[in-house]
Amino acid sequence: VQLQASGGGLVQAGGSLRLSCAASGRTFSTYAMAWFRQAPGKEREFVAGISWSGGGTYYADSVKGRFAISRDNAKNTVYLQMNSLKPEDTAVYYCAANSGQHYGAIRGSYDYWGQGTLVTVSS
Repeated sequence: VQLQASGGGLVQAGGSLRLSCAASGRTFSTYAMAWFRQAPGKEREFVAGISWSGGGTYYADSVKGRFAISRDNAKNTVYLQMNSLKPEDTAVYYCAANSGQHYGAIRGSYDYWGQGTLVTVSS
């Protein structure tokens, strides 16, 4: 599976962005997916995850109520809608795919990673 993240950019605090992650391969619908992010000088952290069917989602406390993860298996794409953005959301955002069922915060459970897309939130 190859993952291509897009949609990052510069936005003012309080604004919104939608990230997309397009996946290659016919088995996308069998993968759990997630978004992680990495700010300068910090470790990569979990943001949100979604089950293979889309019926289950899980969020980091820091983004709960502001971000929403979704997927379209017909388009081999997972999305991250980010609202009410804050300067502390500034980071490179990565999508990840897990051939198992885990869609939580365990980085080591993800088999494939995209290249990342930069989100910058100005105050």
